[in-house]
Amino acid sequence: MLKYVNSSVVFQEIPDEVTLAINISNCPCHCPGCHSQYLWEDIGLPLDTNAIDAFVNRYGTDITCFSFMGGDSDPKSVNLLAQYIHEEHPQFKVAWYSGRLRIPSFVCKTDFDYLKIGPYIRHLGPLNKPTTNQRFYRQTEDGSFEDITSHFWRK
Repeated sequence: MLKYVNSSVVFQEIPDEVTLAINISNCPCHCPGCHSQYLWEDIGLPLDTNAIDAFVNRYGTDITCFSFMGGDSDPKSVNLLAQYIHEEHPQFKVAWYSGRLRIPSFVCKTDFDYLKIGPYIRHLGPLNKPTTNQRFYRQTEDGSFEDITSHFWRK
């Protein structure tokens, strides 16, 4: 079962979106230098369709996107929640920040509007550094994904 520890409305995680970033616990990646080591623990509240509906009721039109920050311990559940949001709350886009090197093959990538993949590797830097190993993708109209990682780099 997915659990989340906290959430916040953010403006930099997803380009051109007002995003509710949901921090999911029980992260199996354990990246050295991780800034959110508290998410390694299996703690928090259930993240299910009831929680999504509660977020929608709370934030309404104040947000445009949900972003699952983690969830690598149960990617199937992350995928099911993305499907639920698109079916029941189609006004919202859905993003997933995964620390894995690749999205598992059983996950339907087109259920996500945005995907960030890659573990944090300290000497390569975070997503906003041109040296990063992490990649950020946006789904295009034809269902393919374009790499827009450079949108995060400071000019």
